[in-house]
Amino acid sequence: MSTDTPGIDPLLALRAPQDPACDVFLTGTVFLDIIFTGLDSAPVRGTESWARGMGSSPGGVANMATALARLGLHTSLAAAFGDDHYGEYCWDALEQGEGIDLSMSRTVPGWHSPVTVSMAYEGERTMVSHGHEAPAPSAVPGQAGAGPTETAPTAAPSPAFPQCPPRARAAIASLVPGRSEPWVATAARHGALIFADVGWDETGRWDLDALPDLAHCEAFLPNAEEAMRYTRTDCPRAAAHALAERVPLAVVTLGAEGAYAVDGRTGAAAQVPAIEVEALDPTGAGDVFVAGFVTGTLADWPLADRLAFAGLTAALSVQEFGGSLSAPGWAEIAAWWQRIRTLDDQDPTALERYAFLEELLPTTARAWPLRRAVPTIGFRQ
Repeated sequence: MSTDTPGIDPLLALRAPQDPACDVFLTGTVFLDIIFTGLDSAPVRGTESWARGMGSSPGGVANMATALARLGLHTSLAAAFGDDHYGEYCWDALEQGEGIDLSMSRTVPGWHSPVTVSMAYEGERTMVSHGHEAPAPSAVPGQAGAGPTETAPTAAPSPAFPQCPPRARAAIASLVPGRSEPWVATAARHGALIFADVGWDETGRWDLDALPDLAHCEAFLPNAEEAMRYTRTDCPRAAAHALAERVPLAVVTLGAEGAYAVDGRTGAAAQVPAIEVEALDPTGAGDVFVAGFVTGTLADWPLADRLAFAGLTAALSVQEFGGSLSAPGWAEIAAWWQRIRTLDDQDPTALERYAFLEELLPTTARAWPLRRAVPTIGFRQ
């Protein structure tokens, strides 16, 4: 369940009656994530390792959807859900717990939920996943989005490849070399700003021309290694400038060094250092970063503020375990801002970087640290 602070809408001043009901649309695969934390080292073959912490939560594309919803954006997710207990749990956690619109999602009879087991240790993670691609909607009576036990009619688009996404301010896509998703062009044509990340290029070509949907993107957000390989550069900042010749906004994440962004329209660049935290579990941190940057962009904040906010939300997320359930809401952000200003050793210049939060956050905040939702399937209300 989200611990968001009621009433905070980052887009409130910009909303108008003619605006789309959906702020952000996204589609992809929902996994059930089972996360083990508190491991001192990687598991050793032939031995049994005990973890000091464990939790379960919706994962995969659910990480991004939850992060967006907790930041106050009206979020629509198109995904397939298994008709097992895992699928029911993930559906309820996203729809009832986070308020995510699942009207374009469906439950697939006889299909089990994809599962990922993640082990976090030494600031990194190792994952093992299992799942099968969801079949296309079949001619089973039902209504798309009516609930976790009903299925989509034959005429409905497959949630994995929605031909007619809802009208939205923004959409988030994951680019795959050599593949184009028709819904991306449709969403862009209907006015949505497309934000895209990309995974490792297994082909080894690293060819930007092999990402056809990049032409529809407002922003492209690769990590440093991906950016340098795609641009044939040896510096992440040079890579960002090269990418800005292809997209209006190029954002390159630099790990412990923060992030660097270039506005291709104006040539303006910004870099914000990372916030140093003790990371418990990095699962979903990249998704949270994108969600924070999307929020700042839709709210029309300055580029440096967007980077700072994205980095802050990602930093707060790695201090909790789990992917989607570690995403911070405004309550966590407000508590962090209230606490960080009371510490004696803070650099005034660093604090000034986050002064833009003053106008967004409530004057009073709950005490730090906050206890978030317990990431488990077992408890009942």
